[in-house]
Parts: sequence; structure tokens; C-alpha cells
Amino acid sequence: MARRSGVWLWRWRRNPLRRTSDVVEAWILLVAWVLAVAGGVLAGVLTAGAMQQAAERVRADTHSVRAVVTQEAARGAVRPVGSALGWGTVRWTDADGSAHTGRTRVPVSAAPGDHVTVWTNGRALPAPPPASSADIAFQTTLGGLWAGTTTAGVVIGGAKLARTRLDRRRFAQWDEEWARVDTPWGWKTG
Repeated sequence: MARRSGVWLWRWRRNPLRRTSDVVEAWILLVAWVLAVAGGVLAGVLTAGAMQQAAERVRADTHSVRAVVTQEAARGAVRPVGSALGWGTVRWTDADGSAHTGRTRVPVSAAPGDHVTVWTNGRALPAPPPASSADIAFQTTLGGLWAGTTTAGVVIGGAKLARTRLDRRRFAQWDEEWARVDTPWGWKTG
């Protein structure tokens, strides 16, 4: 069993066949894995936190108001199948008493004079309804996973690029060594 564990650590042991590039490659791999794991987790947590804060800020700024339909919803041919909403004009009074008019999605069955609930943002403009807590949790989780995976992928890709450059350098060194070995014998291989 001790021999098998030594196979994994051959780049770190003193060995006449070990080159400087082998030690450099071992350090690159170690640093890359640590950065990929730690950086991926950190990027995922920070992204999820930022998305959570942004969603909560939108939820805090968005509120529902009762509005009166002033123009019925357009029943145009361009409407998603099964959609019961269309674009209509509504009028509402904000909490400070100011009257506003705007276009928003209302039920297609709403006629002028009907009362509907609409959502407005912090500037008293019509806005889509805020995302539910479950939607926010799902979106922040996906965003965190995407950011963490991307960060880890970039780090591993950079390590792979560095290893490729090391391999090219090793191949060039081997070519030089073969050229020195072949020349004294008086013939070339290949």
C-alpha cells in the first residue's frame, strides 16, 4: 500500500529522473485544485448572496395597488396560447395620493371601470409582480452553482494551459537530448 501512495507523490520525492518542470507541474496542480475548490465555493456563495440581496431589494420596492381599467386589454392575434392576460391601460392612486396612469398586463376579460390589482415599483411605474421566495431561492442557487462551476473551470483550464506549455518545453528538451545522444553515434533515429 505504501508503494501505491508513492506513485501519487512521485513529483515531490527526490529522484534522478525528476526534472524541475515536474516539480513546477506538481505545484501548478496543487495550487489549481486549491483555487478551484476554494475559489469556486467563494464565487458561488458571493454570487448567490448578491442575487439574493438584489431580489429582496426588488421585492421591497415593488408593491401592489388597486387600479381601475381605463382601456380594455388588447385581444390581438399575437397572444401566447392559454394566456388570460393582455396589455391594458389602468389608473391608480399611489399611497401619497398622486394619480398615475400606465399600461400593464390585465385580464383580457377586464372591461373599463373594473378594478384590478397591479404591481408598481419604487418610482410608481407599473412593474411585473415580484418573484416568490421559492423562485428567488431557485434562481440564487442556480446562479451560485453557475458562478462556482465557471470559476473552477477557468482555474482548471488555466492549469491545463500551463501544463501544456510545460509539456511543450519538455518535448523540446527531449529533442535536444536526443540530438546530443544520436550525434556521437554517427546516425540519427527516425
